[in-house]
Amino acid sequence: MESVYSFNALQFNGEKKSLQDYSGKVLLIVNTASRCFFTPQYKALERLYQRYKDLGFEILAFPSNDFRGQEPMTGLQLETYCRIQQQVTFPVFKRLHVVGDYADPLYQYLADKTKNGKVNSRPLWNFHKYLINKQGEVVDFFYSTTGPEAKRVLTKIEQLIAE
Repeated sequence: MESVYSFNALQFNGEKKSLQDYSGKVLLIVNTASRCFFTPQYKALERLYQRYKDLGFEILAFPSNDFRGQEPMTGLQLETYCRIQQQVTFPVFKRLHVVGDYADPLYQYLADKTKNGKVNSRPLWNFHKYLINKQGEVVDFFYSTTGPEAKRVLTKIEQLIAE
């Protein structure tokens, strides 16, 4: 069975980043957008990251324009928005597709139980979250309406960090 470590992500500078680099960490993978009702979750994600990053936790953000064109920015403009306006310090990657015929292979894996062995849940909107254990396996997901600091998210992250 594959794991998230089988995939690469494109950084803003165009270089590939192997998700293997996050081996042994608990990951929260989230598709983001700058013009969405849920965009304020960037701040909550950053607080979550600051709270757990020193305990082996990482957030990986993947901007996407798949839902009503709510992420029109790309490249340097998008990177600047995330780093300066939203003040996020966790990794944010180049914009990609999370649903449909052109969905990135990582998101095809995350969304399909036949590929990941656990979860059947494709993003229905921006800020859909996948929780990954230290072995790179998908263990849970949270819809956009579940905030990053919701009790059940925190509980699950803390359980995985403790494993």
